[in-house]
Parts: sequence; structure tokens; C-alpha cells
Amino acid sequence: MSTETVLAQRVERLQDALAEIRRACGDDAPQTLSAMLDLADALWAQGRLIAARRFEEQVAAARCRMLGDDHPETLKAIGKLAVTMAAQGELAEARRLQERIVAGLRASSGDSSRDTLRAINNLAGTVAAQGDVALAREMLQSVIATLVAEHGETHPDSLAAMGNLAAILWREGERDEAYELQRQVAQTYRRIVGEADPATRIAAAVLESMGRDSGF
Repeated sequence: MSTETVLAQRVERLQDALAEIRRACGDDAPQTLSAMLDLADALWAQGRLIAARRFEEQVAAARCRMLGDDHPETLKAIGKLAVTMAAQGELAEARRLQERIVAGLRASSGDSSRDTLRAINNLAGTVAAQGDVALAREMLQSVIATLVAEHGETHPDSLAAMGNLAAILWREGERDEAYELQRQVAQTYRRIVGEADPATRIAAAVLESMGRDSGF
């Protein structure tokens, strides 16, 4: 089964689940908002950023309204929206939001909480996209060191940060190191969640692209 088919089936399941939860709980219920973010993530994986952003904006607005601008759940929702904005080229505004999110999560959850580290990981991606690759690399190396120490190399957050660092190393021309790190990420996903999981497929596709470009 192709990656596209797997992703399409996942989107369909999540759309059905969201409709059921919304009927049972209402538009602004926490369960509904969480289901909307799950669906947004699946749409994102399909490359449907406009559709994903619509859900992310709804969730961020609802959480701001009900929980306040600085609540950790609000900040996490805005964080997802900021990643999408960055992917759509709105780098300056995305970075402004992400820096605010990192500061807010540090204040509420601490420097080494998973939420804070995820936010720094996302900020590093935007920083790299703006051209400050050295700073982004430094941020990611710090995040990875903390995540691996706290949660191990096989934790999804560790793997996500390692994949981001591999991409930055690739951009800097350190292709052997980047390829080896991406290979580690792909193999770990394969072992932990299986060959058919979207995370494995995406990591493997990136690795294949790196190998094709460099003749590995």
C-alpha cells in the first residue's frame, strides 16, 4: 500500500471521528479541539497545508477564548499554527509567535519539559529557513541532548529533532553525517512503529532522496 493511500485512509478515519465527537460533545469541547488537531496533522502529512491551517486557526482561537492567551494548551495550539505559517513562507510572523511560545512554555513548564523542547525544535526549523543555520543547529543539538537524556533516542520527540538536525547538516554540506543520522532515524522508526507507519515512510523517503542525490 502506498504512502498516499495510507495517509488518505488516515484522514478519512479522522474526519469520521471528528464528526462523531462534534455531534456528541459540541464544537468547543476539548475532545473536539483535540480531534481537530489530529486531523490537521494528517492533512499536513498529505501536504494539504491550507486545509490543516483552517483547523489549527479554529483550535487556537477557541483555546484563546476559553483558556486565555498564555495557557499551555493555547500556546501548543498556536505553535502548530506557527509551524504551518512557516511552511507557507510567513517566516517572520511564525518566528515571532514561536519565540513567544517558547518563552511562555519555559515560564509555565520549565526549560526541559517536552512541550518547551518541542517548541524550541519548531523554532529552530524557522530560524534555519530564515538562513541562520548555525543558530538553528546549536538549538537542535541542545534539544536532542536533553531529549535523549530524559526520554531516550527512540522517543518520537528525539527522532523528530534528529531528523530536523539531519536536514540542517545536509544543507550545510555535511552530507555523510546527515545521511547517517537520517538512516538512524528511519531505522528506529521502522523498529518502533513498523514499516507502514507514516513517520517511517516519510523518514525513509527523505533518506532515499539523500542517497539518490549523493550516490550512497
